[in-house]
Amino acid sequence: MTRIIAGRARGARLDVPRSGTRPTSDRVRESLFGSLESADALAGARVLDLYSGSGALGLEALSRGAASVDLVERARTAVPLVRRNAATVSKAGELSPARVHESTVRAFLQRTAGTYDLVFSDPPYDLDDEALTADLVALRPLLAPGAVVVVERARRSAAPDFAAAGLTPTREKTFGDTTLWWARNDAADEAQPATESQSR
Repeated sequence: MTRIIAGRARGARLDVPRSGTRPTSDRVRESLFGSLESADALAGARVLDLYSGSGALGLEALSRGAASVDLVERARTAVPLVRRNAATVSKAGELSPARVHESTVRAFLQRTAGTYDLVFSDPPYDLDDEALTADLVALRPLLAPGAVVVVERARRSAAPDFAAAGLTPTREKTFGDTTLWWARNDAADEAQPATESQSR
């Protein structure tokens, strides 16, 4: 079990699949969302949560002021749980519910017409580098100018190939066995600060 950390649905309990997913720890979520709020990347954002698992990342964003959230999960055993969690957060925070899509990530990216300001990608650790790169390339046309993409992977994994998708890496931070990589869609916004790299 995990909970929404902050925002209008603070404290709402989220169910977590018993197997097949790797929920983002509270410590990582707290740091991630603190950084996103400091960067003013949440309020009014259109959010996409890929490989959503329990939906904790997207639903945390919804609680903290995102305008809309799409949760993408292919595991049939996890999808009903994600739908319940979305309903729980919607009720707790009196929020418009997140949209849950039972689909592979690639199929969703190829068919959707949405535009997103903030994207979370927390793929299974066994997803290979080539498949992750293909996801990022498919995602790129759906990103708004200045959109932020956050990828969560095992620390031992190679850094995402953001350049292949035309994205600019901006930050890297490690928490134990987990690393978060950040990138930005700078296609219409070339003036960017230098890359920040942090680890602990």
